[in-house]
Amino acid sequence: MNDTTKHDERIGKLTFAAVYPMYVAKVEKKGRTKEELHQVIEWLTGFDDNKIQGLIQENVTFEQFFQLAMINPNAHLITGIICGYRVEEIENPLTQKIRYLDKLVDELAKGRKMEKILRGS
Repeated sequence: MNDTTKHDERIGKLTFAAVYPMYVAKVEKKGRTKEELHQVIEWLTGFDDNKIQGLIQENVTFEQFFQLAMINPNAHLITGIICGYRVEEIENPLTQKIRYLDKLVDELAKGRKMEKILRGS
């Protein structure tokens, strides 16, 4: 098993509840809101505020989180580098979806306009 496979397995087993507060802190530190974060998550996954809270309470892993998600058909338009990886070149589908979310959160925190983050939606 190579390092990439181990990495993919490790991040798939992380719980959304463990990472979510870091997403909130990151965007709020930069002057964005939890509501905007939820808008970004909903765009990517189809999860509304109630579903997001339910998934946090259920302590789902990222693997479970993305199994339940209805990924936006424009998600393939998310490009660029996040955590040292070019998201459009990530081969593992789960890891790519997690990095899509990371990239959107990063763009939100960097002050990018919402219509750009949501890829014109």
